[in-house]
Amino acid sequence: QLQLAESGGGLVQPGGSLRLSCAASGLTAGTFSQYAVAWFRQAPGKEREGVAYISGGGAHIDIGNAVNGRFTISRDNARNTATLEMNSLKSEDTAVYYCAAAVLAWGLTESDYDYWGQGTRVSVSL
Repeated sequence: QLQLAESGGGLVQPGGSLRLSCAASGLTAGTFSQYAVAWFRQAPGKEREGVAYISGGGAHIDIGNAVNGRFTISRDNARNTATLEMNSLKSEDTAVYYCAAAVLAWGLTESDYDYWGQGTRVSVSL
C-alpha cells in the first residue's frame, strides 16, 4: 500500500523560504507516475485547504489562490518524490502541511485523495 512521508518543515522568518518533500513508498517500481499528488495545509483553528496539485506525469499543475506566485510544486517520478517550494513566506502560511496522493484526482478537492502523509509543521514567525 502506498505510504507518504513529508519532511522539510520548520521555523522560518517572514519572507523566507522552505522546501517540503514528500516521499512515497510501498508501491511497485515505476508506478508513482500513476498517482496525482497534492499538498494541503491546516492552520490552527481552520479547515484544511488545498495548496498545490500536480498530475501523475507532471504536465498539469494547479496552485491555490492564497499561495499563487509564491509556491511551486514539482515531482521526480524516478525517485518517488514530490516537492513543494515555498518562497516569500508569510505568517499566515503557518500550518501543518500534508502530502496526499490518488490515482483519480485532478485538482485540490480533498475528498479525491486516498493516501495521506502524517504532515510536517511549518511555522513562519520572527
